[in-house]
Amino acid sequence: MPPLSQAQRYDALILGAGAAGLMCAIEAGKRGRLVAVLELAERPGKKILISGGGRCNFTNIHCSPENFISSNPHFAKSALARYTPSDFITLVEKHRIPFHEKTLGQLFCDGSARDILDMLEKECAAAGVELIMKSAVTEVQRSDEFAVRAGEKEFRAPALVIATGGLSIPKIGATDLGYRLARQFGLAIRETRPGLVPLTFNQTDRSHYADLAGVATEIIAECDGQRFREKMLITHRGISGPAILQISSYWKKAKPIVIDLVPEAEVTAAVLESGSPRTIATLRSALQTFLPNRLASRWLDIHKPRAWTNAALKEVERQIHRWAVHPEGTEGYAKAEVTVGGVDTAELSAKTMESRRVPGLFFIGEVVDVTGHLGGFNFQWAWASGACAGRAL
Repeated sequence: MPPLSQAQRYDALILGAGAAGLMCAIEAGKRGRLVAVLELAERPGKKILISGGGRCNFTNIHCSPENFISSNPHFAKSALARYTPSDFITLVEKHRIPFHEKTLGQLFCDGSARDILDMLEKECAAAGVELIMKSAVTEVQRSDEFAVRAGEKEFRAPALVIATGGLSIPKIGATDLGYRLARQFGLAIRETRPGLVPLTFNQTDRSHYADLAGVATEIIAECDGQRFREKMLITHRGISGPAILQISSYWKKAKPIVIDLVPEAEVTAAVLESGSPRTIATLRSALQTFLPNRLASRWLDIHKPRAWTNAALKEVERQIHRWAVHPEGTEGYAKAEVTVGGVDTAELSAKTMESRRVPGLFFIGEVVDVTGHLGGFNFQWAWASGACAGRAL
């Protein structure tokens, strides 16, 4: 690295100008810290801009620790309690950004995700934060302080915050830098995998259902003791939609996803009790009362009753509510909204996000082994973990 005299010096360096990094910078800047944020991309907040269909589902008013996946389910409690959805809403209202609740406590901008990013950039400017774009970090060293090399420049500070995100959506710049730095400094990492991601059909199911792409229906998806009742969408390659994205974060290879196609209703009761003829046409008509016609017909073609006895119809009913889908895999990080796993929470202080073994080194946001459900929870983790680290700098 160049001699010390050429280094740019700060109180804290933050790697990554996403949601967590910007919030951390704002909180540290407000406390009088001289902060620089180094970002690989040409502009900050790329993931913010594409979130929520471009409207940014920036938090969820029903946020609780139960909405997060982690090897330590208690870890997120402290940060989430110390920076709440109400705290972020106060900031949004201060900047007069109009927003609305969509469903299930999800808050979206009325206008565009750009409103949230503009707000964060204004707050950074007011706090004296320096945003340094197109900064590809090539080396990090630590002696009595941290030295970060990006291109021909060197930056030094006693505190370094890793807010580099996960592996999801590489086309907007996701890299494994955060995990590499964690390993460099001896921190353990929980195995990573794509989360909030569409699932792909196995070969048999693809041949049965792929031509129904675009068909959607409300279901309950179940896996690993978790259940989500929302919409499922059939795609050319598999299944997606909110219910499937939610359950995908819990799914692991070789496990089935159990789908209730008709929650809280009985399909065959009409056939059993009406006295109408027990035919495939009657059963199809009954199932089409609850499901889109094409899906009902196709599903029944594949799951025909073995007979027309009461027992056989009850077995069809059971399969309607317990349809076991065995995915071949996921659409991977290219389509995943988040990364499950990451820097082991056992390595970090739950109050400050600081490394227990390397003083002055912090990890926040998606790079940490804390993953939210769909619906604004991952943003709330970014704001909360960022704020906690920023206040500790």
